[in-house]
Amino acid sequence: MNLLEIKDLKVHYPIKGGFFNTVKDHVKAVDGVSISIPEGTTYGLVGESGSGKTTTGKAVMGLNHVTDGEIYFEGQKLNSKGKKVDVRDDIQMIFQDPYSSLNPRKRVFDIVAEPIRNYNKKPRNELVPEVLGLLQRVGLPPGSLYKYPHEFSGGQRQRIGVARAIALNPKLIIADEPVSALDVSVQAQVLNFMQDIQQDMNLTMMFIAHDLGVVRHMCRHIGIMYQGRLVEEGKTEEIFKNPQHIYTKRLIAAIPDTDVDEIEANLAFRQMVKEEYDQNFADHLDEEGRAFPLQSITETHKVALPVKG
Repeated sequence: MNLLEIKDLKVHYPIKGGFFNTVKDHVKAVDGVSISIPEGTTYGLVGESGSGKTTTGKAVMGLNHVTDGEIYFEGQKLNSKGKKVDVRDDIQMIFQDPYSSLNPRKRVFDIVAEPIRNYNKKPRNELVPEVLGLLQRVGLPPGSLYKYPHEFSGGQRQRIGVARAIALNPKLIIADEPVSALDVSVQAQVLNFMQDIQQDMNLTMMFIAHDLGVVRHMCRHIGIMYQGRLVEEGKTEEIFKNPQHIYTKRLIAAIPDTDVDEIEANLAFRQMVKEEYDQNFADHLDEEGRAFPLQSITETHKVALPVKG
């Protein structure tokens, strides 16, 4: 069963100008994206800055105006006109910067307890043990309860953000670049504990990132975005082993080698991808410089290739 269904999502921003400040054109931040995420799985949304991946996640959260398309959560349409569906307790977000997303004037207890207060209206004496349990779940000691965000490292602050996100036992987490602001040495720790929490709570997750290596570690299925559209989608390992779109190949070729013995072996692949990208990338885009519609090449693998004939 798909917990989240996104159908032909479009988020366009008007460009105004002239004496009367009329709409001259639109920035097509997201332009016809369709995604299905089965319950209990992690879907990775990958792309460079400006590709539209964060805008897609915010549209699901209701933080962006949707120009067109449909978003369904548990079969219920979220973006019906004139009807606001409140699913903030079922859908939560983990933000990119663990420091700016936490109020520096509040102690950890108040940060994590805030969503519980807003929705469950529990008295303070019941909140303390509940917040302590959440901190324990994300690997923070009880002494963290009355400290301020600046007293923690980046990885610890992100754990506080995760504790806040899971406080209401949500069904879906939108994780927007949750480790990109952290040191490489800390990233693996945070990713591993996020996986543990997902399995323990049977969470469904949309994992937004620009780092394909991180996404490969976290996600069973991925979608590659370019200029507001998906260029490739499928099972993670299938795409890594058999990338079809030149943009996907370029992202895979950019992953740093961690094994010295692999560097020389991958040089030929990187050179081949660079030459193909320089010579043929324009052939993979339509007249507006955007990806073509996705086509199925296997049951689980779709690619945005030019329509022949």
